[in-house]
Amino acid sequence: MPSSAGPSIDTITEGGRVTQVGEGQEADESAPPVMTFGAPTAGEVLAERYELVEHINNDSAGRLVWRGVDVILRRPVAVVLRYPGGDSATEMLQAAVAASRVIHPNLVGVYDAIDEADRAYVVREWVDGQSLRDLATDGPLDPARATSIGNAVASALAAVHATGMVHGNVHPGTVMISDEGRVVLADARTDGADSQENDIRAVGGVLYFALTGYWPHAEAPLHGATAGHGRAAIPDAVRDAGGALAAPRQVRAGVPAYLDDLTMDLLDAEIAPPSSDVLAAELARLDVPAEEEHYLENSGPLRFAADTGEEPSPLAAAGGRKVAVGIAGLLAVALVGLLIGISTLGDKDPQAGQSPAPSATAPAGDATPAAATVRKLPVKDIRIIDPDSQKRDELGGADKVIDGDPDKGWGTDTYTAAKFGNRKSGMGIWLDLGEPHTVKSVQAVLSARGASAQLLSGTINPPSTTNGDKQLMANYKTEKTAIGQPFVDHDGTTMAFDGFDADAKYQYLLFWITELPASERGFQVDVQEITVQGS
Repeated sequence: MPSSAGPSIDTITEGGRVTQVGEGQEADESAPPVMTFGAPTAGEVLAERYELVEHINNDSAGRLVWRGVDVILRRPVAVVLRYPGGDSATEMLQAAVAASRVIHPNLVGVYDAIDEADRAYVVREWVDGQSLRDLATDGPLDPARATSIGNAVASALAAVHATGMVHGNVHPGTVMISDEGRVVLADARTDGADSQENDIRAVGGVLYFALTGYWPHAEAPLHGATAGHGRAAIPDAVRDAGGALAAPRQVRAGVPAYLDDLTMDLLDAEIAPPSSDVLAAELARLDVPAEEEHYLENSGPLRFAADTGEEPSPLAAAGGRKVAVGIAGLLAVALVGLLIGISTLGDKDPQAGQSPAPSATAPAGDATPAAATVRKLPVKDIRIIDPDSQKRDELGGADKVIDGDPDKGWGTDTYTAAKFGNRKSGMGIWLDLGEPHTVKSVQAVLSARGASAQLLSGTINPPSTTNGDKQLMANYKTEKTAIGQPFVDHDGTTMAFDGFDADAKYQYLLFWITELPASERGFQVDVQEITVQGS
């Protein structure tokens, strides 16, 4: 049916970022019944654009989840349908419209939302992967992977919260992991029953589940939702007779003290949580390769001050956790956790029968942060930025700039004057580091001397279109002026930028070329290789 049958939002992204296969969980006995009159069939084309290929499942909110294909752009999509449309689909459509306004690598992308009265549907990105809930059925995740997933979720929430919105539905069923390891947060809600603080505490729940396989909010759901809202299959966490929660280290051996403390602080209602951007930065600091985890043991986690009537400081020095649990309660929790660890993990963890290691931390002010290891940072995505061109015929080959081969690269066309024939303000190479990093240096190897360029950074990742590139440039020139060392200090064909702010973190970088060097036929340059060093 044509999109004019109901309100629709424009396609938001053109890339291949990931989405969930099916929102939330499979339907259970408490899920609303799905009305089947006029049910869609394989091969049907919705809005003259989205062909339904395969019915995947019915989610726990009573919606039909289909795998489809956008017949215009020839890309796979997920189509989530609800019967009927109209008032019953208002929350679903409003959530889709709100989600479409926030573009982030760790957030599901929304392409379309259409209400046809007898049915409504949302078209989203598709992922070949599984939810965190399904991933953990094989057992708890190792601490490094749990930290990486928590970091991705916190980064996604920071992007949502920066707009003043709330996600409202963070749990293991809405945290999706693609087959390539990409983590994406899906299925936002807009029913007004949630807060940004609840979102942040839910990150603690996600960390706890990833580390133990248990959900700490099953008895008192974090969002006031019933078990039928996507959490029915998640087992409750271990508690003592008084209801106190067992720490991850008491359930499972091998959880680092700093990660155990951070998780429990996030779950403690008596401790004010940090903002999502502060939490994302802390989890990014802790997100190190497994072989480097020992460097973090003495650095202490992010600490949250209890409510003392004073302004809380989320970066307070490391100290003992402020949890109102007596000695008897702690002993009971430790005993219950140890028994569960022995009975449930069995042969999966040879250390399951050992007592958990002490989790005491150094007194406030005594912790010495470990020196960060400077390394070559991986580039998760790269593309050419060309805001002044309608033809957009110089965009190919960007991936050659990060392939490690200095003999291959991306090059501009040849122009009649140094400033792109006086027809463009410049062209650039955009880099996505995947998550915020401390950057120490950026080096670009060029094909000739005499090019002028600067390094910019910003906060948005719009689609690769002319308008998207204009939005990007407006943001990057406003949010961040030129960063790093000026281009005039570069040597020959190697342009190096350093002198970065040690307290700043960057995810999106733009190598912006403003003048081209002279060649035999005009003005042109190739960018052979760009490398980013940092931690």
